Formats: sequence, C-alpha cells, structure tokens
Amino acid sequence: MKSEIRILGVHIKDRSKEAYKIQGILTKYGCSIKTRLGLHEVSDSHCSSDGLILLELVGDINECLKLENELLALEGIEVKKIVFNQ
Repeated sequence: MKSEIRILGVHIKDRSKEAYKIQGILTKYGCSIKTRLGLHEVSDSHCSSDGLILLELVGDINECLKLENELLALEGIEVKKIVFNQ
C-alpha cells in the first residue's frame, strides 16, 4: 500500500475574525490531524492579526480532502498543500 506524508499550510489573514470558523473545522476533522502547529508574530507591543497553521494529516485521504476543501471555502484563508510519497 502506498503511503504519503500530507502537510497543509493554512494562512489566516484575520485571526480574530476567522479563528472560530477554522477551529470548528479542525475539531470536526481532529482524527485526521496528527500534528498541528500555529505560528504568529508576537512581541511586547504587537500581536499580529494574521497567522499560519501547519497541519500534518493522516488516515483516509478522502477525509483529508474534505478538510482541505472546507478550509478553502472560507474567505480570508489561503491553503497550500505538500504531499511526499513514501
């Protein structure tokens, strides 16, 4: 059986506006998410309004594609995919 490593990069342009929508989708597909890493710029005087989430996906490819498509349907969200074949 062919296996792969599937990574999604999710760029959020307005975290305060979009976070609850994204969180709902990530919760819905939580069993497909092996690793989740959230990145945004923070300092003593500034907290960035945009952010980046990196997701390592596992399991059924159809579920992974559903997750990707739901994220792509959101306004203010950019999704990029990397697939490594093993």
